[in-house]
Amino acid sequence: MRKNIKLTASAAALAALGLGLTACGTASDPASASGAKADESKALVVAASPTPHADILNYVKDNLAKKAGLKLEVKEFTDYVLPNTATESGQVDANFFQHKPYLDDFNTKNKTHIVPVADVHLEPLGLYSKKVKGLKELKAGQTVAVPNDTTNEGRALKLLADNGLITLKDGAGTGAKLSDIKDGKGLKFKELEAATLPRALNDVDAAVINGNYAIEADLKPAKDSLALEKADGNPYANFLAVKKGNEKDVRVQKLAKLLNSPEVKKFIEDTYAGSVVPAFGGVK
Repeated sequence: MRKNIKLTASAAALAALGLGLTACGTASDPASASGAKADESKALVVAASPTPHADILNYVKDNLAKKAGLKLEVKEFTDYVLPNTATESGQVDANFFQHKPYLDDFNTKNKTHIVPVADVHLEPLGLYSKKVKGLKELKAGQTVAVPNDTTNEGRALKLLADNGLITLKDGAGTGAKLSDIKDGKGLKFKELEAATLPRALNDVDAAVINGNYAIEADLKPAKDSLALEKADGNPYANFLAVKKGNEKDVRVQKLAKLLNSPEVKKFIEDTYAGSVVPAFGGVK
C-alpha cells in the first residue's frame, strides 16, 4: 500500500476547490521532479480534464494498464491552469488536457518547464448557438463569445475568419486577439473563461467552445456546431505531458504507448463519433 504524503498548502487549496485532489496523497514519486529514478511500482498520477481526457485515461486504466504493468491514478481538474502548475510542482506526475500552442504560451508566461510526450487526440473547436440555426443568421449587433486565454482566443478568431464572419489583419497568427480583427462585420465579441462558454449560450447569440467543454455540456460537435475546425493539418492535438526531465520515466513511456494503441484509437472513434478524433503522432 502506498504511503500517503501530506499535501502542500497549495495542493490543499486545490482540494478545497473541488479539483479532484484528495485530502491526502500527492504525486506518486515526488523525487522524480529532481531527476531521481521513478519507482515503477508506484502509481503514475495524471491530471486531466474530465472529458474526454479522463475518460480516455480511465479506459486505459480499466482495460489496458494492468497487462502493461502500469498502475495509473487519474485526477480530474476543471480548468486549464492547475494541471500544469501541479505537474511543475510534482503534485502530479503528468497531465493530459492541452495542445502545443497553449503549452508554449503557458511555459513562457509562467516560467514552467512542461514538455509534450505523445499526441493522443484532437477536439475540434466549434461555434455553437441556441438562438440561430446557421452562420448566415448571425447579423451585425449580435454577440459572439470567445475563450479569453491567448491561444484558444486566436484559434477561435481563426475559425470565425475561416467561415467569413470576420476578417483578421494580415499576419495575425495563432495568438490573434480581438484587436487583430480588421473587420468584425458589426458583430460584438465577449471574452470569457473557456470552461464557462457552454453556460453562456443562453446569454449570447453564439459562442466558440472547446471540444471537451462542448461534450461535457452534451453538445455534439459533429452535429450541433454551426462551424467546426477541420482535422487535417491541425496543430492543436492534445497530448500527454510531463515536467522536463521526466520524459523517460518508464511509467510515462508505458502510458504513452497505451494512449497510442489501436485499442485507444477504436475507443475514441466509437465513443465520440467524430467529435474527438485520434491524432497519434507517436512518442516524441
